[in-house]
Amino acid sequence: MALDINAITDSVHFAHTDLVNWTLVADDTGVILIDAGFPGSRDDVLASLRHLGFGADDLRAILLTHAHIDHFGSAIWFAKTHGTPVYCHAEEVGHAKREYLEQASPLQVATHAWQPRWLKWSVAISRKGAFTHEGIPTAQALTGDVAAGLPGAPMAIPSPGHTGGHCSFVVDGVLVSGDALVTGHPVASRGGPQLLHKVFNHDQDGCVRSLAALAMLETDVLVPGHGPVWRGPIREAVVQATPR
Repeated sequence: MALDINAITDSVHFAHTDLVNWTLVADDTGVILIDAGFPGSRDDVLASLRHLGFGADDLRAILLTHAHIDHFGSAIWFAKTHGTPVYCHAEEVGHAKREYLEQASPLQVATHAWQPRWLKWSVAISRKGAFTHEGIPTAQALTGDVAAGLPGAPMAIPSPGHTGGHCSFVVDGVLVSGDALVTGHPVASRGGPQLLHKVFNHDQDGCVRSLAALAMLETDVLVPGHGPVWRGPIREAVVQATPR
């Protein structure tokens, strides 16, 4: 899982891997992560922090777009080992604590396992700790006051559908979309702006509604949870991603 780190703006840095992405936001007050990869992504997450001159203890907070294991996996370790605060939308806190689970079951995924892309992806994520059910008991709801005091002052954009409390963020003019809008995925048949396969989405209709909400944003850089960075008016990405 090769790690590629790109400076999107002076403060926003995009960590891209074959399986999943995360975003770092750094300024003179410190650094935060938006999402944190799989449990097995920890070394890469730490490497991305070091790339910007930070260590684990410098991390001021982790913001989650949502609590699927491929986006909050290493946050489990940061919270437990370093006491790193972990924040998400209020509607996602119970999910992050694993009071319930909103993700594709192994059985649902297995129905696609005859397809080579799905089989290869399933093997790859199993090696990254995808099947742990551990949660983050200290997860908290992100408030406006907390966000305003973090590097980049990220603005939360509720985008439910993929999970009930999924939340995107705008920081320094960049849309960090998590899984509300992606530009690729190991099981996807094409690249470019799209929704994830419906098997991964808790509420497919909600995903489409959230796309329409994202289209109203005045941003022209998208860093997604899966796939490469996308540049251009977000409404154009939404047109490409909206199911017909």
